[in-house]
Amino acid sequence: MRKYIVYILLLINCNILQNDLSAQPIKKDYSRQVDSLLQQMTLEEKVGQMIQYSNDKLQTGPTIKNQNHVEEIKKGMVGSMFNIITVERARQYQDLAMQSRLKIPLIFGLDVVHGMRTIFPIPLGEAASFDLKMIKKTARIAASETSAYGIHWTFAPMVDIARDARWGRGMEGAGEDTWYGSQVAKARIEGFQGTDYSRQNTVLACAKHLAAYGAALAGKDYAEADISDATLHQVYLPPFHSAVKAGVATLMTGFNEINGIPATAHKYLQNELLKEKWGFKGFTVSDWGSIGEIARHGIGKDNKDAARIAVIAGCDMDMHSMSYKRNLVDLVNEGQVDVNLINDAVKRILTLKYELGLFDDPYCYNNRYQELSDKKIIKEHRKSARLMGSKSIVLLKNNQVLPIQPHISNIALVGPLNKASKDMLGNWKAVGDEKEVVTVDKGLRNAIPHAQISYIEGYDLENNELKPLPTLDRFDMIIVAVGERAMESGEARSKVDINIHKNQQLLVKQLKEKSNKPVVALIMGGRPLIFSDMEPYADGILMTWWLGSEAGNSVADVLTGKYNPSGKLPVTFPKQVGQCPIYYNQKRTGRPWIPNNLYVSGYCDETALPAYPFGFGLSYTQFEIDTPVLEKEKYFFNEPIKVKVKVRNNGKHKGIETVQLYLQDVVSSITRPFIELCGIRQVELAPKEEKIIEFTLFTEDLSFYNHEKAFITEPGEFKLFAGNSSDNLRATSFELLETRISSNK
Repeated sequence: MRKYIVYILLLINCNILQNDLSAQPIKKDYSRQVDSLLQQMTLEEKVGQMIQYSNDKLQTGPTIKNQNHVEEIKKGMVGSMFNIITVERARQYQDLAMQSRLKIPLIFGLDVVHGMRTIFPIPLGEAASFDLKMIKKTARIAASETSAYGIHWTFAPMVDIARDARWGRGMEGAGEDTWYGSQVAKARIEGFQGTDYSRQNTVLACAKHLAAYGAALAGKDYAEADISDATLHQVYLPPFHSAVKAGVATLMTGFNEINGIPATAHKYLQNELLKEKWGFKGFTVSDWGSIGEIARHGIGKDNKDAARIAVIAGCDMDMHSMSYKRNLVDLVNEGQVDVNLINDAVKRILTLKYELGLFDDPYCYNNRYQELSDKKIIKEHRKSARLMGSKSIVLLKNNQVLPIQPHISNIALVGPLNKASKDMLGNWKAVGDEKEVVTVDKGLRNAIPHAQISYIEGYDLENNELKPLPTLDRFDMIIVAVGERAMESGEARSKVDINIHKNQQLLVKQLKEKSNKPVVALIMGGRPLIFSDMEPYADGILMTWWLGSEAGNSVADVLTGKYNPSGKLPVTFPKQVGQCPIYYNQKRTGRPWIPNNLYVSGYCDETALPAYPFGFGLSYTQFEIDTPVLEKEKYFFNEPIKVKVKVRNNGKHKGIETVQLYLQDVVSSITRPFIELCGIRQVELAPKEEKIIEFTLFTEDLSFYNHEKAFITEPGEFKLFAGNSSDNLRATSFELLETRISSNK
């Protein structure tokens, strides 16, 4: 029988709507003040508010010469500065703005991606914690420290979905899953912004990069995203929608094009979808120079044409390309750009400046620097960094060698990454000081003072050439650190080879063969890495990412069992780079992969299975997750679907398990993924303890984007799976029935 299709609106459930609204920042109505100020402004001053410059002393992109920031700011021709990293420098620039005719304050921005002074794990590492409350807390701490430096605005979080490990910027996001990425976006935005912008321990957040930047062709940074409209809306846009619902103040466009249109020139994304359909009230900012790059894409003939296209598309602020500065006034005077577009952009920018309290006190963010020397405050921040680092570590393999037992008294610590303090900060480290970093070497010595720990270099950190190994017979355990260096992942760090260097992998093999003692490998990096050659020779493997200021203490806490590892992979780890892009929720096919079969969807020279699946992560204890239980077998539209799952700790250690709930739409009008994550719950259990946890799904949680450009939910059979990773699940099913309700289109 043909299905009836019922169209739904997202957030149709009142309870969901109330929850979203409660997370929105408290805002005062400044429309009267903004309108009054706008009437006093000349066209040149209006355009000035749409211009953002970078501090020449800290560049994060191609530089532009012959700028005269000082005079332009004094004339009110600049609205924002970024890469200002001292209170004194921020005050100097604000002094210049106060000399302008209308005394409109500057807004200062900075890439605070995973901490300001206290550096937390890279965002991909934090995502491995699957602890949304802790993710929100670290963003809150980062905001407090950032604002103490006089900064109002962070260019974070990055909410791009990343499914190709070759793309270097995956380290800035939450991984490959859309649902989880949306939850992390919400948590980080609420952490950065709080509920009141005018409180000087908050900063404005910026969701980036609108849109599909993570879908770069072949994993090449800045490359095109050639994807279907359904994939764009189903996979890549929901985290941005989540950001808007969380009240994000600003959004940044991407460098990439989407299906033939550069993101900064994309009128549908910036105006029709973001501002009109989603009701976004903040402002959009280009990425570094991306307005000027519109012409390079070939849809604008020159810089002036690029400025015209960008402002019509809805890009409110030009980050450091000079396109608006050089052309926007002329474009309005020539009739090529409607002045109402300028007015709308400036209103959005001025409103946020009012909401920040800058018109009441332009220096309000310049009075808290002393907090950064308060030992009590810093101690609490470091404590959170240490805990978050431990939560981010993923135990991938353990042949009963971890945690380190009391009888282990002689340890070889091999590899210069164990002492590489700068690398522990990761990319985008803001003002993090490597001198304040706890290295793995230091952390382990502090954690096991009774043990004799001998450092062995093993390989050269710069060129990976192997160093001679001493006799290893006297050691009880060998801990070796391998992987990438910090600047090997991040912007402009795409790779064709994501294997850990062959010499590092060979070192692990040599350590095992030469000692025949337990070998534990610490994998450091900012992306899924391949280490198939060394894996058989390591008795224990931990993915430690880059964990920030407290990296060494976090690693030591996990190695010694002070913290029972609870991290899960937010990305799939491939076995070979030829599997990329690889992700767990691929669509079903008419010829699904079966081992040792030729005419199936796979490879003739390698398995289609990953090295480690999404959601995977071991513990020092053993958890058992039962089959999910539903209250009944049939549900109607708009009826909550409640799911119960029993979890038991069958092991000998107290630990935290992340129960993952996945959904399958069994039969639908378009092809759908085999499974999709739709819920997570973390539970801490003592040995032999068990608990029942609950999930609640709503009709909109079952929806998908169809060929008629709408999110719909169709009646029919659905399956629910519960487990501790995407490949270890137990299933139940239910039927969704149509009800006689009016449809929303």
